[in-house]
Amino acid sequence: MRGYFGIGVERISKPMNAGAIFRTAHAFGGSFVFTVNATYQRRVGSLADTSSALSHMPFFSFPTLTDMRLPEDCRLVGVELTDDAIDLPSFRHPSRCAYILGPERHSLSPQMIDKCEFVIKIPTSFCINVSVAAAIVLYDRALSMGRFAERPVRAGGPVAERPEHRHGSPIFRGLDPFRDPPPLGEGFDAPISGEEENDV
Repeated sequence: MRGYFGIGVERISKPMNAGAIFRTAHAFGGSFVFTVNATYQRRVGSLADTSSALSHMPFFSFPTLTDMRLPEDCRLVGVELTDDAIDLPSFRHPSRCAYILGPERHSLSPQMIDKCEFVIKIPTSFCINVSVAAAIVLYDRALSMGRFAERPVRAGGPVAERPEHRHGSPIFRGLDPFRDPPPLGEGFDAPISGEEENDV
């Protein structure tokens, strides 16, 4: 898949849930994980993070929302069960983004919602466990952005193999823009007079 993704949690209180999210991000090829306004106890979280995700991905612990930093071209996607959120099955995932989920038994803070470019929701009748929600979102990302064979009309597996990836032709960039003489400025390359030559 093109691009990258990170995933984080705001104000989470159970390290086991965070550890499970980090493990899922690692399994789906995440680039980084983070917490905001939370204390992640690695010793406890590692009981759920059996792949030792933090040994393979950068982990950022931001004390407050103001401290949160994401890559320049990274779009923030909130995951929250609100009336005006986008249904996950209808959402096109950005190629470069970070997903943020809220704490157990609570929601993303209004300030975090304001920072999100998109807010998406899993179409359930009530809230589900935060680590399960993260897994569903990342599975949907893989499903919609990965290269998989088409589903058949009838029940069962695909009838056609996944097509091989086709590489484009190489792009050769010419050197013409670099052949022009450098701009030296007015009078910079003027010939030196005989008198100036003697002074040198």
